[in-house]
Amino acid sequence: MNSGDYKYIWQASDWPDWRFDLAALAGPMADVSRAQGLLLGRLADVGMALRDQASLAALTEDVVKTSEIEGEQLNVESVRSSIARRLGVDIGALAPVDRHVEGVVEMVLDATVNCAAPVTRERLFGWHAALFPTGYSGLSKIKVGSWRDDASGPMQVVSGPIGRQRVHFEAPPADRLETETGRFLEWVNADSGEPPLVKAGLAHLWFVTLHPFDDGNGRIARAIGDLLLARADGSPQRFYSLSAQIQRERKAYYDILERTQKRSMDVTEWLAWFLDTLHRAVDQAQHTLDSVLAKARFWQRWAATPLNERQVKLLNRLLDGFEGKLTSSKWAAIAKCSPDTALRDINDLLARGVLRKSDAGGRSTSYVLDDAPTGGGRA
Repeated sequence: MNSGDYKYIWQASDWPDWRFDLAALAGPMADVSRAQGLLLGRLADVGMALRDQASLAALTEDVVKTSEIEGEQLNVESVRSSIARRLGVDIGALAPVDRHVEGVVEMVLDATVNCAAPVTRERLFGWHAALFPTGYSGLSKIKVGSWRDDASGPMQVVSGPIGRQRVHFEAPPADRLETETGRFLEWVNADSGEPPLVKAGLAHLWFVTLHPFDDGNGRIARAIGDLLLARADGSPQRFYSLSAQIQRERKAYYDILERTQKRSMDVTEWLAWFLDTLHRAVDQAQHTLDSVLAKARFWQRWAATPLNERQVKLLNRLLDGFEGKLTSSKWAAIAKCSPDTALRDINDLLARGVLRKSDAGGRSTSYVLDDAPTGGGRA
């Protein structure tokens, strides 16, 4: 389509008068609501302890994946420990946590647990400072807890590795940010009339368009989206992760953002993509809940079996989705014990029927959970 004499939507004469075809979005909105209802119906039947575990799993994935989209790899166990401690969920021994993990966790939890609180400049500045506790993004010093100043040139939204980065669009200049962010925040906090799921999608897009910080804009945009989704759900407890789904569809995410930035103020296509992605995120949460329930059944079954701390730790790693093959050498490394101790731990679990040798080939013997019923534990 012809966008007239402007290059990006924020340069349009009718900016930021968002338009969308509500009739075209009615079906996708109904589909999301139906999927949410099915998920919440299952969760209502499992009890508070398992709901807490499901929420912990969703929040852990959200924190890890929102950073992964930006190319940052966080330690999953550290993230899980940080969230569990803050929510008061017992997961046994806690992993060490660094300042950076704590910062991302603080932002995500503040956005969801305190979803009813107004979104203000000071709150966003606090999130930004939490994301960059050292004042650096990698090796680059950035402005923390304040809007960018464009001292090193216009803000461009890019993806891909350094040296092969692709520019998707350019954000408004820094001298417009006070006005632009003020208008955005006023709209976020007002009863602006859009359906709640549509408002979450618009907020995500609007904030990404402004890109008001030197770095961290994507993570903060997704946190604002999560905050509005929590308001839409009427619950601060999260059971699905939109960030994780966006990470799975990262190329499509950047493609739709780029197309939207270069078109008119009609953002129906973006909202349709957002709702479809949200639907897939809710469906994926059903699999997460399956895993939580399977883990609970596993520990119920083996509750009467005496196990040492190393065995409990490694079994939990397997239940949470161990990447690669579990060998005796990996057991020793993760449990921080000698190879002989690792082998004794494993042989004990083999004898009890908790583990079995994997059918997969390879130079080293690997081990998996034995799903077949045995007499070694409590049914």
